[in-house]
Formats: sequence, C-alpha cells, structure tokens
Amino acid sequence: MTRLHPAVAAVTARITERSRPTRQRYLDLIAAQRDAGVDRSRMGCGNLAHGFAASGEDKPAIRAGGAMNIGIVTAYNDMLSAHQPYYRYPEQMKIFAREVGATCQVAGGVPAMCDGVTQGLPGMDLSLFSRDVIAMSTAIGLSHGMFEGTAMLGICDKIVPGLLIGALRFGHLPAVLVPAGPMPTGLANKEKQRIRQLYAEGKVGREELLESESASYHGAGTCTFYGTANSNQMMMEMMGLHVPNAAFINPGTKLRQELTRAAVHRLAEIGWDGNDYRPLGQVVDEKAIVNAAIGLLATGGSTNHAIHLPAIARAAGIVIDWEDLDRLSSVIPLVARVYPNGAGDVNHFQAAGGLAYVISTLLEHGLLHPDILTIAADGFAAYTRDPFLASREDGNPAGAEPGLPPARQRIEWRPAPAASLDDAMLRSAGHPFQADGGMRLVAGNLGRAIFKTSAVDPDRRTVEAPVRVFTDQDDVLAAFKAGELERDVIVVVRFQGPRATGMPELHKLTTPLAVLQDRGFRVALVTDGRMSGASGKVPAAIHVSPEALGGGPLGKLQDGDVVRLSAEEGSLAALVDADEWAARDHAVPPPQPLGTGRELFAFMRHGADEAEKGGSAMLSAMDAIV
Repeated sequence: MTRLHPAVAAVTARITERSRPTRQRYLDLIAAQRDAGVDRSRMGCGNLAHGFAASGEDKPAIRAGGAMNIGIVTAYNDMLSAHQPYYRYPEQMKIFAREVGATCQVAGGVPAMCDGVTQGLPGMDLSLFSRDVIAMSTAIGLSHGMFEGTAMLGICDKIVPGLLIGALRFGHLPAVLVPAGPMPTGLANKEKQRIRQLYAEGKVGREELLESESASYHGAGTCTFYGTANSNQMMMEMMGLHVPNAAFINPGTKLRQELTRAAVHRLAEIGWDGNDYRPLGQVVDEKAIVNAAIGLLATGGSTNHAIHLPAIARAAGIVIDWEDLDRLSSVIPLVARVYPNGAGDVNHFQAAGGLAYVISTLLEHGLLHPDILTIAADGFAAYTRDPFLASREDGNPAGAEPGLPPARQRIEWRPAPAASLDDAMLRSAGHPFQADGGMRLVAGNLGRAIFKTSAVDPDRRTVEAPVRVFTDQDDVLAAFKAGELERDVIVVVRFQGPRATGMPELHKLTTPLAVLQDRGFRVALVTDGRMSGASGKVPAAIHVSPEALGGGPLGKLQDGDVVRLSAEEGSLAALVDADEWAARDHAVPPPQPLGTGRELFAFMRHGADEAEKGGSAMLSAMDAIV
C-alpha cells in the first residue's frame, strides 16, 4: 500500500488534535441518541399510529417495526433543473425498499434556491442562510423518530451542505446522499463566455444573451460547469456518502435509476439491527473531511466550500480552518481542468475518467486516506470503479416467457481507466496541470481571505494597484459602464459579509472585471462577500474575515489606497502608513437590507460568525450549548 503523504498525515493529525474534545462530545451525543433517543420501539401507540396512518401498503411493515423505515428528505421542486428529476424518486424508492424488505416515507422537504436564478438580485442575500434553514428543516423531518436510516435528495450549492449538517445531528442513523446527475452538455462554455463579455461591452443585446444562456442551461439536471453544485457531488464521493461514482450520470437514464435502487438497497443493509451498521456520524470523521478537502483542491472545486466544509465538519464536532486548506493545497496537485478552469464540462470530465480516475490516481500517490469508513461494502476502494449495466443471465431474457416481465439489467462496477482518456481534461497526480491545488490563504492587515489560483494565470497572481471602494455590486457595474475603471485597479466591495447582507455571491462582477483584464489592465477583486464556484480568471481575495461590519479592516480602506494582493506571497495588505492606518475611522455601513424577505433573516445576520468558521448563526448558537 502506498504510504500516505506526510503533509496529509500532518494536517489530519492537526485537525484531530484540535477537534478532540468537541468530537468526543459529538460521538457521545450520537451514542446516547442511538441507545435512548426517540425511535419507533419507544413510541406510544398514539404517536406511532399518527406516523403510519397514511402509509398504504407499507402500513403493516411500519407498524410491526421489524424492518428498516427510511426517511427521505427531499429538495424537490420543478423550477430548478437540478432538482426537477426528484419528482418521482420517492415513489420509486418505496418500490426499491420493498424489494429488500424495507419501507420508505418522505420525512420532509427542504427549500432549494438557485444562486443562478438569484445572482445579482436581492434574493441572493438569503442564499447562504438557506443552508441553515435546510439543516433545520432536515432536523424537523427526522425529529419524528420514525426512521432507522436517511436518504437525502439534494444537489446544489447550499442544499447538500444543509442536508448533511442537519442529518449529522442525527448521526446515529445511517445515511446516503442520492444525486440526480447533470444535464447533457449544451452550448460550449467558451462560446457562452464570449457572448457574456460581448454583452457586458454593449456589443450584443439581451435577446442574443438570453439565447446563449438558454442553450447553456437547457434541460433537467445540474448545471454542467464545475461550480458549487458539482463540487458538492465530488465531495460526497470523496467522503463515501454516495453509491460509488453516482455523481455524474445524466438524469432519465436506466443507469441513473439503477444507482438510486442500489442506494436504497445499500442503506437497508447498514442499519443498526444488522451486521454492517454504519452510522453517518462515524462515516463523517476527520479523515473523511480531509479527503473532501483534498478532492476540492485536486479538481479545482468551488471556493464556496471554504465556507461549507468547515460548517459540515463543525456539525460533526470537527474543527478545520483555512490554514488546513492552505497546507493541503501546497502539496495536492491539480489533476482536473473542468470549466471554468478548463474548456470541457462535467460530462466531458466523466467521459475522460471522472472521479473514479481522480480517486484512483490520488490514492496511488498517497494523497487520500484509503481507510475511511464509507457506505460501500468494500470501503473506499469501491470509489475507484465505474458503474455500468450488465445483462442478467438468470432472468427472463427479453420477456421470452409469457406472463413474466423481462429481467432487468443489474448494476456492476469496473475499474477506472488506467490512464486519462482526455489529457486536456484530466491528468494523473504524477503529471498534473499544476503542482498545487489552487486554493490559498492570503492574510495581512486587511484580514484573512481565500484566493483561488487554479484558473488564474501565474503572472496575474500578484496585483498591486490603487483601490476603488464600493458597498454595492451594482455601483461597480455602473462605474464600469461609465469607463471609471479603465486602469490598473483593485475593486473592493465591502459590507457583503454574513453579518452585513448575508454574504451574497458577486459572480456577476466576473464578466466586467474580465473585460478590463483582457484590455491589458492589472485588475483584482477584494471582498468580504462570496464568489461563485464559477469564479474564474480574475484574481480575487474573497470571504475576507473579519468582515467590514463590526470593525473589520476593510472598513478603513479609502479610494486611492494602494493594496497588494499576492497568492504567491500569501499576502493581503493595504500599503498605508501604520500610524495613519491606526488613526483612521471605519466607514459607516449601509442600512440593513429590506424586502424580498430579507428582514426575516435579520436574526441570522445578527448572530452569524466569520466565514472561516462557516458563516452560520445556527452553528454559532449550537456551539454555545454543546
């Protein structure tokens, strides 16, 4: 067996030691929940009768209590392409459960909002905190105590982290994440990007832009670029919470359905009454969290997970920080280039070898923990294999015997390809695109921030220029259109942190800043807000902590101050005389946002902690009692 890289071992040991007291308290909690918590065997007759009253043909089995009852938590809605395929999953999963003597009930639904729909609009201010709402909604569904296992139906940005955070507080239950897959490839990403830049420059109109976007986002399934949604799916594979390599199989295919069947069957096997009990809270341990971080770095995944991964870990009593990510990034090679870090999308990535190849090559070079507990029967090695459909030999071929249905194909797994099938998309860890994982910590007198380097040209990873300070992204767009940014400039957008506005993504700034960069200017973005998983070639220091609201140093910056941002040096500093800097007052924050329901989230903004801890009011309050 290949020896684990010493830097990976050191970071894991650092996290384990730091987390020792909180992790033990968490494990004690879920053990107590298993032994003395709410479950069907301890319910009063009236409680139990309420729980199975409308269960139809499953009522006798649920009433008897002798078989696993799986609680489905679903993020279905039919507005969002990623979640629309989940419409029929519950009824299918009930059939799949009966095949192995189990039952399913929908425990509850959670909201699923789309940053693509709300990008640049007031609804984006609700986005980050929707993760906490999803976690709490998951907890409400599971609180009924009717279930011995959990199947979570969710794909996108805040949905998977929220589902997982909520389910981890019921960590004595086994759990499986059930994806629905990406939509087929549409308009080429390079062409989409070209039309966006032409629109930003006023060279094409809205109709041309809408036609381009509609050709890109055109059907059911996850958006095909490698943003937060698809990074979610990668991390669930890296943590062993999917049926192996379920992430990137398109919706509506027979293989997709068989992967869902396999997930239900496997969940029924890992309950506490069997010989292979695998509770979620033990599957998600320090090594699994490190594997998720390594996958994020090796594939150039979304910067949003610099917030989500600490929050997920925290729900399991594990404490990680951006220094852990930075230390890992220095030794984890970039083995994938998926748009926006490359030309092809996740369908091309899957065709080139996908996550099975990524996991295989990282294991081969000692860059992943091979010994994590997963939901798969044969451990993490299962995730180096690809699913396919094989014909059954013991059935009724093609329905040849009258009165009997045709035998269904069975799902099997085969080894990942020995080499990448597309060297422009995917490479081995021994011959990567770049030697580091492309997510660096930058720090200085402006605070701590994340800088994603994987899509940024090396000669642009250091920018020193005067700043132009804004408190609203629309003002940046207005300044761009007025020609006020036609120079070397670092654009600062502050009062965008969790406590100020709820930490919206500022992804719509990517295109105008890219236009300026293409015109030859040295350009960068510094913000206490977020960028999308689709952030690309413009250098950016994001998630700046502490945020401007409440005294963070971004609040001291003034137009014309020179700032140095360098991923190579790990620095983020205002080049202002120290005495003058110390004497400066902080800028007055803008009013708290109102309208589009934002006032309902004021308590979350008020109680949120810094981005490096996950930007959560819910987890901050939880820590105070656990």
